[in-house]
Amino acid sequence: MQKENHCPLNYTMNLIGTKWKPLVLFHLLDGSLRSGILQKHVPGISNKMFTQTVRDLEKDGLISREVYPVVPPKVEYSLTKRGQSLEGILRSLDQWGVSDCQDS
Repeated sequence: MQKENHCPLNYTMNLIGTKWKPLVLFHLLDGSLRSGILQKHVPGISNKMFTQTVRDLEKDGLISREVYPVVPPKVEYSLTKRGQSLEGILRSLDQWGVSDCQDS
């Protein structure tokens, strides 16, 4: 058995290990957000990359997308139960960043 093909860390990194996915997930920890607001919380992400990122996260069952039938269209994203299970990891990464920035 090759470790890299069956490693739980490899599996996790394939789900959340891009530049943008952890940021999108982190900003949904406190509740659902409208699409435009969520995108504004992730500075530097292009429209195309935002769309690709939320589609990937939705496909992997980490976030859900709800479209409201109003004009103009309203779209909200929220964490699924599976996405919520990443809260400890995401908050730990955030706290590490806070600590490391203070030490530098």
